[in-house]
Amino acid sequence: MTNRELILKFYDEVFNQWDVSNIDAYMRDDYKQHNPEVPDGKDGFLEFCKKFLALKPHMEIAHIVCENDMVVVFFKCTMGVNGMENKVFDMYRIEDGKLAEHWDCVQHDIGGIVPVNGNSLFN
Repeated sequence: MTNRELILKFYDEVFNQWDVSNIDAYMRDDYKQHNPEVPDGKDGFLEFCKKFLALKPHMEIAHIVCENDMVVVFFKCTMGVNGMENKVFDMYRIEDGKLAEHWDCVQHDIGGIVPVNGNSLFN
């Protein structure tokens, strides 16, 4: 499986279907997290998912950029429980076909924003 395919499958299964039952197939046990609000490791990610997946997120991927062992994903995340929309960049380092490291940047609650320049938020 390519790194791109890994990320697409991971996002669909975990974030759109809210299913973490196959997390061992996607993530290393020693997963390193650069989001200061989420603990390192697969267990830290699963703990984060308990709260996050309860919000019933849906990811609409706009762009994926892959270079060597790095993958950047740019997407809109809409929360099913309240309709809040977020603009997100995630970056992953892949090692041995699994997620090894993660960075992110999130712009929260973008619904209703009209860009002053007329450009799309996602394209």
